[in-house]
Formats: sequence, structure tokens, C-alpha cells
Amino acid sequence: MNRDPNYGRLLANRYQIAELVGEGAMGRVYRAKDTLLGGVTVAIKFLSQTLLNGNMRERFEREATISALLGEKSIHVVRVKDYGVDNNNIPFYVMEYLSGESLSDIIRYQPLPLPRFLTFTRHICLGLESAHQGISFSGELCRIIHRDIKPSNIIVVQDPTLGEVAKILDFGIAKLILSDAAQTQSFMGTLAYCSPEQMEGKELDNRSDIYSLGVMMYEMLTTGMPLMPKNSSFGGWYQAHHEFKPEPLNPNLQLPTELKELVASCLAKERDNRPQSVREILPIIENLSQTHQEPASKKNANVFKPTPKVEPQVEAKDSTIQDKNLETVPSITEICLRTSWPKNKPIQKIVFAQLLTSTAGEIPSLLVMLDHDDILNRMSSVRYNQFLFLNHPHPMLLWITLLYSPEYGPRWLPCYLDLKSQKGQKISYALSNSGSYRILFFDIKKPDQCQHVATSNIEPKNSQMLKKWAESSQVSQNSGNPRKAKEILKKEFQKLKPTILLKMESFTTKNFIS
Repeated sequence: MNRDPNYGRLLANRYQIAELVGEGAMGRVYRAKDTLLGGVTVAIKFLSQTLLNGNMRERFEREATISALLGEKSIHVVRVKDYGVDNNNIPFYVMEYLSGESLSDIIRYQPLPLPRFLTFTRHICLGLESAHQGISFSGELCRIIHRDIKPSNIIVVQDPTLGEVAKILDFGIAKLILSDAAQTQSFMGTLAYCSPEQMEGKELDNRSDIYSLGVMMYEMLTTGMPLMPKNSSFGGWYQAHHEFKPEPLNPNLQLPTELKELVASCLAKERDNRPQSVREILPIIENLSQTHQEPASKKNANVFKPTPKVEPQVEAKDSTIQDKNLETVPSITEICLRTSWPKNKPIQKIVFAQLLTSTAGEIPSLLVMLDHDDILNRMSSVRYNQFLFLNHPHPMLLWITLLYSPEYGPRWLPCYLDLKSQKGQKISYALSNSGSYRILFFDIKKPDQCQHVATSNIEPKNSQMLKKWAESSQVSQNSGNPRKAKEILKKEFQKLKPTILLKMESFTTKNFIS
């Protein structure tokens, strides 16, 4: 058996290819490591060598462009990060690696419980809405019709902040609807999910995707299909979609009448009788979600919970302090509130890391200077953190903290740690060991003493990575230019901001936590 020549290959002097994870009509998808960003796992899709003609190259590049632009708009579309051509002149693009299950696998043997169905349907609708609203392509707004919505093109992943998230894949046959161009029509799609007008090769709009969504919703609720042809040929499916009446949903499922009516309307033969946009579907799904929430005890443990607001008062005695006279031992919050702004730091709006000493050990902290009103506004913000590590050209950690509220928007608190330095190593280990850190707020007009304290918890997975990065940096031979490493991370941070904000906006809107 011939060994795949891509195994172990370093692509674009950056991506270390590990293994083949998928193969389709347009090409192969590999799992790889992004060596520039500390070994982050990515997926790389190559255009098939049998399709290396001008038209297919253009279509492949278009797929990458569509996914990249939509991925910036919605967390419910797979995100493309890079595009290029290798040494053999074969196009490829790099996307986020999604470790999860396809919806087709999830519903293979049993239907979805109603709360889970509503969650996934809402996510799919949000992704479709971002496509239907359009992207700026070649200088003009272009609306996108997916044309192949089906369970195998939906993947469900575990997100560290949101729990289960459904994402739409494969915009390879998506149609860009140009406002002033004649549309060349041809049939492309999967027969069981195609709208009647799609099978006729007619000009399509977003209502064709809504028909496919209706077929998929029926399947998610029953594991069966609403229409079954006399045979599986094109003609058989053409007749089914045009002439056969969809099977009614089983009354034993005890589904809400509103939901049954929604599925039936999406499956209407005439597009004028379907919902005219996904925006008409979303309120129905959201209203049902509010009355059919999954019990809190069964919700995914990874759903992000905002850290409770910490008031500027003495917190309860620290459980790790073993002292006979507990009343005389200052709590962690007291220690933080007694902290003064270091004399070697300028009185200006900056963020930096520091270890505070307590009887319970060293406390990893971020010291932040802001205006008085900004501090007050941020006390009720949702707190989110993420870490990026770069090993080459110099071991550097970007510690991202976001304070977010719908009313006041985002307040970014980025902090860079040189993991070749003793201070950076100590703080990284302290973050890993504690699983949380304190944010100390200082008033720019009253810097003598900390005004408020907040706590931000770190995901266990991130705690493990912090320890791993610190250990690898100790033995790393890379000791190049720290400034260059910092600049690379700054650029990645700017790319990452829209994705994080989408998460926070979705989280603070509704339905992710009860």
C-alpha cells in the first residue's frame, strides 16, 4: 500500500500534516498542526488533482473565500483561516479543526430530544441567516444559497464557553447571488433534500435552503424522511418532491403544534407558501426554546457560566488557610484590595501581570488601570479568557481577558508573558495550578489602592495547556526576538476578536444558559 506523500509534510513552512481525516468529491482533508501558533490543530483541504482546471480552481478559491467571510460573521459556519498554493501548484485552504460528530451520526439511531433539537435548529438557522444576508464579494454584496443543507453537512462540537454548538460545513456548491448578473443554472445537491425548484434547475433563493431545512428538521425529530420516492433515481425523487404529500409527524411524539406547523410550512411545494426568510423561523424556535429548556442538571457541564460579581468586601475565610485564629488572617480579596499600584509602573491605562503573596500561596493577578466610571460599568460584565502560545521564534504567551456587557460593549485586557523569563514561567505555573486569577481594578485618579476585585476562572483544559507550554518553554532551544513573537500574536489576536465577540453576543442574548 502506497504511503500518502502528505504525511509528515511541512506545508507553507508552517503546517505539519498529521493524517487524512476525510475525502470528498473536491479533495482531501487532513489534520495538521500550526507550528507558528504552538501546535494548534487545524484542518487543511486540498483540491483534488483530478480537478486541476481553471474553473475548479476558481470554485475552490471561492469556497475558501465564502467560508472565511461567513466564519467571521457567524460561529455557526466553519471558519477558514488561510489559503494558498503548495509547491506542486495544488490549492489548499486551512480551517478550524472541528472535533465532533456530524448530525447524521447523532440521529442515525434515535431522534433528538426536543430541547436539543431546538438548540441545533437555532444554530443552523443563525448560520444560514448569515449566508442569506450576504457577504461583500468582488466589491459588491452577494447573497449565498448553500444548496446542500443536510445532516452530514452539520457538525456538532463542544465549545469551551457555549457547550454544544452546531456548525454548517461544505460551501463547495454554494451559489453566490449577484445583484446584476444573469445566473447560470445547473442541478447540484443531494436528491433527498432538494427543493422542487432546485431539481428543475430554476434560479434559487434562500427559500430553497429553507425547504432543505424542513426535510432535515423532520429527520432530526423522527430519524425518518418526510418523502419517500418509488425508486432512488433522479426521476423518483423529482416526483416525490413535486407530487407526494409529506408524511405527517407522528402524534405519539407529542410535539408542540407550532413546531409541527413550522416543519410543514418549510416543506411547502411552492416557495411562496414557505417562510420567506430564516428570520421568520428564528422567533418560533426561540419561543419554543424558552418553554422547553433542558433541565439544568442535564445541561452540558461545559456551558459557560459568568463568574459571580465580586463586591469590594471581605470574602469568606479561605478554605486553604489552616490557622487557629482565622479572624486575623486576611482573605484573598482583602489582600487584593490592599494592593497599591507599583511605583515602577506609569499612571496610565495599562494591563500587566503580577503574583500577589498570601498565606494560601501566590495569587496570579492582572492589574488594570481604568477611569472610575469604566470600573463601575465593568463590575457586572461577563468575564472570558483565552490563551495563545507561540513557540517560534520565541516562547511567548498571550493571555486574553475580555470583560463584556451588551450595554457597554467589550473591554479587552491582553497581557503578554515571555515564557523564557523566570517571571513568565512562575505566572504560567501559578495560573495552571490555581485554575483562576484575580483582576485588580485601579482608578487612574486614585492609584494608591485597588478599588475593586473580580475573579476569572480558567477552563481545566486551558490550565493543562498552560503547564505544558511552561514546561516546553523551559527546554525550548528557541530564543529569538521576543518582539517579533509578540507582533505575530498581536495579529492573531486581531483575527480572533470577531469570533470571541460573536460568542459573547450569542451568550448574552439568550438560550445558552437558563
